[in-house]
Amino acid sequence: MTTLKNKVQLIGFLGKDADIKRLDNGKVMAIISLATSENYKNSAGKKVMDTQWHNLIAWGKTAEFLEKYTTKGSEIGIEGKLMNRSYEDKNGVKRYVTEVLINDVLLMSAKRAEKELA
Repeated sequence: MTTLKNKVQLIGFLGKDADIKRLDNGKVMAIISLATSENYKNSAGKKVMDTQWHNLIAWGKTAEFLEKYTTKGSEIGIEGKLMNRSYEDKNGVKRYVTEVLINDVLLMSAKRAEKELA
């Protein structure tokens, strides 16, 4: 291996519409929550569904695309990279957050796009 890369690929469903923020400098940011699920049988042989929630951030044209073509429940595929940050909450406690910075989006279900094209 010549280089190791920070790369994430996920396919899942949006938990809510994209939260769009337009900054004073003209940049557009989208914050989305993506659910991924895995089915398996536990040691007792019972079927279990494990759902994980992922916090994702998109900027620029990718953010605008998410705003225009996705809604709560849309199935999308993303490629991006993991980003870690920290902040102090209102009580002064340092909190750590891991997010996925989206580089590319693929619509798996284009419900909203189909409505706009009709």
